[in-house]
Amino acid sequence: MQPIHTLSDFFTRTGARTHFYTMGRRVAPCPAETLAAFESGEQGWPQPWLGQAQLACVFQLSPDSDPLVWFLALPLDEQGRIDPVPRDAFLQRLLETLGRTAERLADRLETGDGERIDNLMQDNPLVFTPNLTQRAVLHARASADLDQSASEHFETAEAYLTGQLPANAWQALGLQGIADVGVRHDAEQARQIARRVPSLPVAALRPLCHVLEHVVPAPALTAALIARGETAAGQGDLETFCACVRAVGQGDTDQVGPWYDALLADAAAAGPDLLAAIAARGWAHLEDAQRLPRFLEVLAGQGDGPFMKVVRDLALIPRLRLPLLMTLRQADPGSPIGRRLHAFHR
Repeated sequence: MQPIHTLSDFFTRTGARTHFYTMGRRVAPCPAETLAAFESGEQGWPQPWLGQAQLACVFQLSPDSDPLVWFLALPLDEQGRIDPVPRDAFLQRLLETLGRTAERLADRLETGDGERIDNLMQDNPLVFTPNLTQRAVLHARASADLDQSASEHFETAEAYLTGQLPANAWQALGLQGIADVGVRHDAEQARQIARRVPSLPVAALRPLCHVLEHVVPAPALTAALIARGETAAGQGDLETFCACVRAVGQGDTDQVGPWYDALLADAAAAGPDLLAAIAARGWAHLEDAQRLPRFLEVLAGQGDGPFMKVVRDLALIPRLRLPLLMTLRQADPGSPIGRRLHAFHR
């Protein structure tokens, strides 16, 4: 029998129906091949967050059993690759709990060892607790991937967000229902939600935006959110404005990129909250030869602390690492970026 060296090995050995998801920066499916390549050191974690690879492991030991969920935060090195020591220590404790000679680990998990595993997960430095929105989006994605029905809140949220209920009926919404709609809606429903966005009260709009951070919004919905963001900015509603900025972070670059460019060029808008929103959820739109330097220039104007913190965070993203480092190296010493780097290295 092959030894178990990685989480990928462990879940393969269980024989469980398993789905992996990135957490933190974005709640999104993570192919098993991506996790295996990351654990072997072949590639960095695609969506690092707070210096970690935040991962949800959803596994079903038998077709009629309830899914189990483990939330693990694996530390990364300075290049965004796995630090294997904490992972190895976790696996060692896990295998000692189950017994290394188990013919089928799933059999051990389904018996009395299940409670011992729960205790192990509760007393483990790699375990983390996602926020409520992330948990709701994960539940929505996992239930769809496991061919399970949506939550009991789905139909009400769908009716409200597509305009079948009055705008003042938002009190009946549940966050899980909004997440189910965000994950399961189709193109026609996206158009209906887009028509609803201008009239949504902020109490309903903001939770919707928080969910949409983790999905790819359709073009019509992206356009509606950009327009609503502009309205919020004009009204001085910074929280709603930034919620819209984050909500379109996974949207089409041809739509979102020009909006981000305009915001970065607007001294009144380009403050720390906007920059944090773009870095956290709109990082994909920084893969641009003009936008990335402009973003870094504006960021450099916020002070030494914010600059280096955000730069380090973005440098862990595999697709951004090289262009980011090249931009820093090519910065003129007298530019805002150059001055920040000089102050940091003094």
